[in-house]
Amino acid sequence: MKLFMKVPGLLVLTALTVLSCARCHKMESSENAKARKVEEKTFVNPLAIPATLDGVHAAFEAKSGTAQLGSNISVNALGYGGASILGPTIRIRHGEQFDLAFSNGLGEATNIHWHGLEVPAAQDGYPTDVTAPGGSFQYNFLIKNRPGTYWYHPHPDMATASQAWRGLAGFFVVTSPEEESLGLPSGEYDVPLVVQDKRLDGGLTYNPDTDDRSIGMFGESVLVNGTAGPVLEVATRTYRFRLLNGSNARIYNFAFSSGAMFHLIGSDGGLLDAPVAVSSVLLAPGERADVLVNFDGQAVGSELYLQSNAFAGTETQGQQAFYILKFKVMRQESDNTSLPASLMPVEKIPESQSVATRSFNIGHMMQHGGMDGMVMHPIDGKTFDADRRDEVVKAGTVEIWEFDNSAGTETHPMHLHAGQFQVLSRTGGRGAVQPWENGWKDTVLAFPGEKVRIIVRFPNLKGKFVFHCHNLEHEDGGMMLNYEIQ
Repeated sequence: MKLFMKVPGLLVLTALTVLSCARCHKMESSENAKARKVEEKTFVNPLAIPATLDGVHAAFEAKSGTAQLGSNISVNALGYGGASILGPTIRIRHGEQFDLAFSNGLGEATNIHWHGLEVPAAQDGYPTDVTAPGGSFQYNFLIKNRPGTYWYHPHPDMATASQAWRGLAGFFVVTSPEEESLGLPSGEYDVPLVVQDKRLDGGLTYNPDTDDRSIGMFGESVLVNGTAGPVLEVATRTYRFRLLNGSNARIYNFAFSSGAMFHLIGSDGGLLDAPVAVSSVLLAPGERADVLVNFDGQAVGSELYLQSNAFAGTETQGQQAFYILKFKVMRQESDNTSLPASLMPVEKIPESQSVATRSFNIGHMMQHGGMDGMVMHPIDGKTFDADRRDEVVKAGTVEIWEFDNSAGTETHPMHLHAGQFQVLSRTGGRGAVQPWENGWKDTVLAFPGEKVRIIVRFPNLKGKFVFHCHNLEHEDGGMMLNYEIQ
């Protein structure tokens, strides 16, 4: 029996639905839910490196298959372009025309969202713009973004979490002659790392319960590039690691087991003004960071780990520290990499250019839908409706948007489609803009008790886009609104 229905802007509950979240015993248990603890694997499996695909003339299919995640770990998974899980790293230069012939070999509708890229509305992977099973679609758009680490993943309404959990995602790397002139590590020394947690005891089956729908889907196993218990052999030289949190809900506080400092050189929207020395980088789902790591001080034969440190700010996760990826220093090697004093200018958008300020309450209480355990996550009391226009903005104008989680109990990484923004301030909680938030961003994390302000100049891309929480269970639970650029 259907226990809820959507009407524009509202969730209408029937008599069978739990009536008051504040009085609901099931709701209380969900509020006390914790992320599933990570169980570290034995780090013996060579790290998989995704194949590279030229984005100028490309083609691939989404399909299901059997993925080998390591020795004696085999699961049913989804992949792109012949990969059994995940997909190829698409590489293309700024100013080139991206062209991809996509075909859907799945038994369900899907699409592709080009996360962080400035893409026309018809190409962006709007939640209801889907390709049917057996169908095809031509993605074609000009690459306007700065050089950086972007990514792609499915975005169908109420199925994003399921399809991403089962394996659909990939890197999208934009380069340029200006970036190449900086002499940053390249080739085998430029390594993409997508970190995701999964429930391997369920074979990547996506079957969330009420707690999962409330706080997000967490797994006991952490994969890197689809590898469980991964090992990367390195030399005593500098590497560039492109970190992507591709998990449905888990946050990672990336650091090294040696405690060594490393250099942050890029965020969601490409390179920063200049390198920043850090000891850790905290990334929520959807966020990226480019870092330079120098293994020169490590003895040949030594080992160290990329790990996630414990962190404060939320009761549902962050209490556990765990290893993610083992590095084995295998050979002595010198390189001519020198840390640039400057990278690429980041033009700050002055607040004085803003023509409007909009505030969004993302700290609402969750609403439960009776016997099927459905959990809804509203923004300003509204859940997603493809037929509604929630906000209307003008192309080329600047606005300040505020995400208010000051009364919330969950973490919400907020993501805007159609381009990049800059983080202005954070009050409450951590109370400051973090080093990895000083460049261009497309996703920003609001912990419980925090209020985050961003500034965005809307691109000349007229049409309807969405903004949403990138905790994918929250997104599929309605935490997504439309905005139209006119």
